Amino acid sequence: MLRTHRVLYSQAGPSSGDWQPLNFDGEAFHLKGTGELARALLVLRLCAWPPLVTHGLALQAWSQRLLGSRLSGALLRASVYGQFVAGETQEEVEGCVRQLQALGLRPLLAVPTEEEPDSAAQTGEAWYEGNLDAMLRCVDLSRGLPESPDLAGKTLMQLKVTALASTRLCKDLTSWITKPGVSSELSPERLAEAMDSGQNLQVSCLNTEQNQHLQASLSRLNQVAQYARDQQVRLLVDAEYTFINPALSLLVAALAVRWNSPREGGPWVWNTYQAYLKDTHERLRRDAEAAHRAGLAFGVKLVRGAYLEKERKVSQLQGTEDPTQPDYEATSRSYSRCLESMLSLVSHHGPMCHLMVASHNEESVRQATKRMWELGIPLDGPVCFGQLLGMCDHVSLALGQAGYMVYKSIPYGCLKEVIPYLIRRAQENRSVLQGARREQALLSRELWRRLLGRAE
Repeated sequence: MLRTHRVLYSQAGPSSGDWQPLNFDGEAFHLKGTGELARALLVLRLCAWPPLVTHGLALQAWSQRLLGSRLSGALLRASVYGQFVAGETQEEVEGCVRQLQALGLRPLLAVPTEEEPDSAAQTGEAWYEGNLDAMLRCVDLSRGLPESPDLAGKTLMQLKVTALASTRLCKDLTSWITKPGVSSELSPERLAEAMDSGQNLQVSCLNTEQNQHLQASLSRLNQVAQYARDQQVRLLVDAEYTFINPALSLLVAALAVRWNSPREGGPWVWNTYQAYLKDTHERLRRDAEAAHRAGLAFGVKLVRGAYLEKERKVSQLQGTEDPTQPDYEATSRSYSRCLESMLSLVSHHGPMCHLMVASHNEESVRQATKRMWELGIPLDGPVCFGQLLGMCDHVSLALGQAGYMVYKSIPYGCLKEVIPYLIRRAQENRSVLQGARREQALLSRELWRRLLGRAE
């Protein structure tokens, strides 16, 4: 579906030797210290307790009142913050990255700044401009991290569109572009031209204030993309809720028109696809074909999705069709189908098509590694894997030690910024946290082995 310069991998057939599946049985835990394992076990068990996740913000406030900010902060740093966050200063982040690199893992920095989609608070342009500065600093931090020469062009960071453009604008755009017969005034090409020229857009469905905000948002997005391209940092744009995702995809498509051409050196802007939505495979196919027709490189981060409960509640309240898959098994089938399609594209189009397999599911990771072997896709090629910092280490470590490219999504910043962010992420990822029982069991087994070994 994408323009082919040459078939890079599929002609070679399977890699030499028999297929050897990876073991995700915790053997790679020997690379981590006992203290790290104990903290991981404690924190994952706490995060799997529903009341703690549901009332996390309230419990944090009570902790500060009862213990004081200093003691409460120290406890958080020793537990949740220490488990899931790289640190606050550049030195702390660099130290975390060096530890990951020693384990064969790579950083994927994330700025914990975003607008809450259902918030009634009115945020002015100054708030978004502050977020722009934070994103540009993240590019600098990502580029300045210690790296080996073979990582040129493989530095990645996350980008949240609603940190640079209001959710209200994205909702209004979505309601407009999902109507049949929408005019070309909201085409990716027109938005990309406005990004480049800085000329004022006048979109008929928006009022004067919204048009001004759209123009400012396009400018902010383009500034981040241009700076990231100059610094050789690729942007992975986060997916959000279905009621704004069409607008986000439009904005990403506009960025892709400008920054994903072959002359720029592959996809610098990637979109995220959520397999728990019913229409994901069709959208993935359609977007890949659109990239092919435009002669653009195509970058994809494939996830299961994190907003299941809220999506279902919204559809029930509005009396609309539930956009999500009926159950976990259906979501897994959707993920497998999307994964197969993307790996096939990669095998035929090489540098023009990049994929991050962002999954904590062992079977999905096994499928990806086996198909990479069958299709002859090299381990250091355009397919990589992604998991959250502090979670799924039994999978991440096994992949990293086997030579695959593995990125850990790493938020960073001060407690005040990051803890609310972590609590929101935990609320959105309840199923992931509650499904980490196998990882907890492996951590417990390794800790007992060490304790018994020392006692002997």
